[in-house]
Amino acid sequence: MDFQYELIIVDNASKIEDFETLKSAITALENEKVSLHRSRFNTGFGGGNMHGVQFANAQYYLFLNNDTLVINDPIKICFDFMEQRTDAAVCGPQIQNEYGEKQLSFDYFTCFGREVFGKKFIEIVYRKPNRRKQYAEPLSVDYVNGSFLFFRAEDFDAIGGFDTNIFLYFEESDICYRLKQKGKKTYFIPSVSYTHFQGQSINKTKIPIAIKKELKTSMFYVIRKNYGYFQYQLLRLVFIVRYGLTSMIKPRYFKLFYGILIGLPMGESLKQKQVIED
Repeated sequence: MDFQYELIIVDNASKIEDFETLKSAITALENEKVSLHRSRFNTGFGGGNMHGVQFANAQYYLFLNNDTLVINDPIKICFDFMEQRTDAAVCGPQIQNEYGEKQLSFDYFTCFGREVFGKKFIEIVYRKPNRRKQYAEPLSVDYVNGSFLFFRAEDFDAIGGFDTNIFLYFEESDICYRLKQKGKKTYFIPSVSYTHFQGQSINKTKIPIAIKKELKTSMFYVIRKNYGYFQYQLLRLVFIVRYGLTSMIKPRYFKLFYGILIGLPMGESLKQKQVIED
């Protein structure tokens, strides 16, 4: 089946000169299927996508990061798959890095067991598929990577889309969990790939504490929202001990420890530090 498309580009509060450069390039295309929409403040991953989806009128939504490159036609293959599988609400292909190396493309829901005992524990105890194994056929998984999310529009709309309270991290875990609660599945499609330029050479030990704190803020928010107050508080106690000890050895972690100690309030999120651009 042939399909038509529209390309909606969201500029999530970049500098005005960068926006004007982007605008000029899109205008030069002279393609009515391509439109540009700018937010004057950074609404984060979920908020940026929700800004764009309000202009869409489609049977399917593809949320695609700007640091990706599609290869061997993953969009058409995902479309064909979703047409055949009515139980599927979202799917995503195999990721490869800029060197053509396959990367982990799906993961397990954020929960107490995963964060305390690790992903191998979840895989064994709950009999989840091995993330590092090579697969030949589509596979039902907890969630796929957020850099390429191909949704059935009616399912996405029915649960209200992305939770815009989350500024960064765990958006795909949250939305796929909510879809699962409605009886809808997420599938990993291993037969096609896309390239995600995600900074493979970055030393992850040097990630700023502010970013680590944002990650934990989102994680605790998602766990409390989806699993309840008890699991949230139990995990918080574990992390208070963990990062209390860590900060004794690595003082730079004290800010993260203190944030967890006071409950990582959403008011401390990077979302609250955004300014309105020109």
